[in-house]
Amino acid sequence: MAETDRRPTDEVRQPEPPLPEESGLTLEEYLAMQQAIGHPTRFRILRTLVANNELSAAKLKSAVGVEPHNFHYHLDELVDVGLVDKRQRRTADSQGFYTYYRPTAMGCGILKHGVEELMRREREFNEAYS
Repeated sequence: MAETDRRPTDEVRQPEPPLPEESGLTLEEYLAMQQAIGHPTRFRILRTLVANNELSAAKLKSAVGVEPHNFHYHLDELVDVGLVDKRQRRTADSQGFYTYYRPTAMGCGILKHGVEELMRREREFNEAYS
């Protein structure tokens, strides 16, 4: 059996850079998105928007069941990091102006390929070994 080259070394290997040089977003922006989606209320808001494509603030708040004083704080966090788009109707109807929210492509992607992917894999693992 050949001896392998396992010399002890004091050198620590550095990982490759996480993003390509021409990345459209910075590492800090990606991390801010991950941090935003990591809060249970924001996770529920984003999941509800992805399931419905677009909702008014009133319908979204009702669907998610969040206290009114916390709702807009969490929704604004998702908008600020680019996971949710906000649009306001330009003309009023009999009930006034409405603000609508919808997930961005990045919002859909982080949900589908991030947290939900991990949960899907756990389900598959549990099914395979139970």
